[in-house]
Amino acid sequence: MPRLRLKFPYHEQSIPYVDFSILFVGLLILAGVVLQYRYVTEEVSYWGNRVERLEKQQQQKAAPRTRATSRIREFSQEIRKEITQANVILDQINLPWETLFDSIESAATEEIALLSLQPNVSNRTLRINGEAKNMSELLDFVEALEREPVFENVHLLNYKVKQDNPHRPIVFLLTAAWIGIS
Repeated sequence: MPRLRLKFPYHEQSIPYVDFSILFVGLLILAGVVLQYRYVTEEVSYWGNRVERLEKQQQQKAAPRTRATSRIREFSQEIRKEITQANVILDQINLPWETLFDSIESAATEEIALLSLQPNVSNRTLRINGEAKNMSELLDFVEALEREPVFENVHLLNYKVKQDNPHRPIVFLLTAAWIGIS
């Protein structure tokens, strides 16, 4: 088998300056495209940053600046309020409930119905709402509370006879101060 000699391109057909000039023009176009791409990306980045800065400025104008110290003061005031509320609750929990209830139970009779007890820890007073079958029972209850060693200054604040009820009970509100008990 004879040997083949292939030459690409043939020396007779080759025009090297045209090939190099086309290559050079292609490289120039590629460089121009790369430079144009860098220019456009830098411009997009510049305008993106500017938009972000303007949005931040508008947000700062919309929301006034607050200093950290004012926030700390707000937090400390909130904490103080919560602490005072917690102390009030602790005082109510630490009330001598058993002694108060025992004294009220010993003074009350079957003719007296207690509806609510409202202690005020700061004044050391107790408001008692209830109903009595008649006025003499109510006055006996007030005197019995006054005789209890736990209470002092027991006062009948108001009373009202229920006219719509056939038994005509007396709805009353009285207040009593409790003495230092433990």
